[in-house]
Amino acid sequence: MRHPNLQRQSDRRAEILDAAERCFARAGFHRASMQDICTEAVMSPGNLYRYFPSKEALIAGICERNRADAVDSFNHVQEAPDFFQALAGLARYHLVDRTDEEVSICAEIMAESRRHPDIRQLYQTIENDIRDRLAGMLQDAAQRGEIRTDLDPQAVAGLLMAIGDGMSWRRSVDPKFNAEESLPLILNMVHGLLALPRTDASGDGARS
Repeated sequence: MRHPNLQRQSDRRAEILDAAERCFARAGFHRASMQDICTEAVMSPGNLYRYFPSKEALIAGICERNRADAVDSFNHVQEAPDFFQALAGLARYHLVDRTDEEVSICAEIMAESRRHPDIRQLYQTIENDIRDRLAGMLQDAAQRGEIRTDLDPQAVAGLLMAIGDGMSWRRSVDPKFNAEESLPLILNMVHGLLALPRTDASGDGARS
């Protein structure tokens, strides 16, 4: 069991990150001030700075929390009966079920990674971790005979991430975009790319 003081500190950090996310989603990283975040978190500046000494530290904290969330989602989909169901579960969780606020934060982090070296390094570390996990899923699925074996898992993982980034960005900038309606189309496209070729009744390996 965690020590009560450590648990309170962890809970308070989470509350501050939640408040920061709301401020960043509304105003962006650069327009949202530390005072705005203090007001949102109902906390004095001195108390907030005990947990996060700068806005960059808050962004890093959000990135780390997102990474932990991504790892947890990968762990959960390992229980899916096949690769395509696991992929569909990941896609729904990250591209449809996330709130508009969470999607906006992801877009802000992507943009900030182009401007701030520390955020860029952290963001790239998270991206590399997710790409490796996706590539591992693809490689395992190929070994089980669920998907094609003639594709580079790392390259396909990068393509899947690009599709996911595109859907997230579209959600953040286009209020008319419906991720719920678009997801089945995207999954069908991915299935067409990765699925084993069908054979005809004679079993000669020709595509149907």
